Amino acid sequence: MGKIILLDGAQGTRLWEKAGQQGVEKDPVWKYNMEHPDFVAEVAKEYAEAGSEIVCANTFGANRLAVERSSSYAASEVVEAGVRIAKEALAGTGVKAALDIGPLSVMMEPYGDLEEDEAAEIFDEMLAAGAGAGADMVFFETFMDVEMMRVAAESAMKYDLPVICSMTFEKGGRTMMGNRVEDIVETLAPLGIAGIGMNCSLGPAAAGEIIRQYAAATELPLFLKPNAGLPESGEAEGATPEGFARLVAPVLDRVTYLGGCCGTSPDFIRELKKLI
Repeated sequence: MGKIILLDGAQGTRLWEKAGQQGVEKDPVWKYNMEHPDFVAEVAKEYAEAGSEIVCANTFGANRLAVERSSSYAASEVVEAGVRIAKEALAGTGVKAALDIGPLSVMMEPYGDLEEDEAAEIFDEMLAAGAGAGADMVFFETFMDVEMMRVAAESAMKYDLPVICSMTFEKGGRTMMGNRVEDIVETLAPLGIAGIGMNCSLGPAAAGEIIRQYAAATELPLFLKPNAGLPESGEAEGATPEGFARLVAPVLDRVTYLGGCCGTSPDFIRELKKLI
């Protein structure tokens, strides 16, 4: 088994928890970069203390379409603030800060009205702000359309940062847009990305099957951040940190980047650290 780099767990739910404890409204979490940066810094520090070696900046949904729809902020200032808060919170720990970018809320042509050039411009605005603020790498997470991911990854290549591309899958082993692991590898691997994988949507047992498919299709380092298991998904065991770690264990020899997505917390990362 090669070296495994430990990532963080869920950010949004942790931030909403902190907001609730302080009587603060449950806003889109990127707003907290501007209005409650202390919450954001606390979450980054919690994950660093739990053992995360890379922590995501609170920038996942901070694209122009979302930011301008529900605030007077510019996406670039929200992203810059998110990366700066993470960098300051992690200073002196040796933990890296990743610029975290999610998919856009509208579909690209031919499925929707968003043109490829416009999508590239939106991603580039986030990338320029994040790189300028000192992000150590770029994580594209939770994409379901490999063509949108291609546009995002191509935009990132000019920033000379390691880029990791992570798709989200349905139970049948394809993304919501019907992309298979083989299609994803064929489209993204030639771009020069530093890693590929999956996050969200599935619990650790079902996610393990996707990772096995990736391992059969590529030599690229693999990225895995499953959701905590839910009782109705048949993965109830993965709802606890200990159960989550047990269900991840069978694919440890295949992954390089390992963390958790929705429903996970610093306790899950501590358990993964023990497992590693």
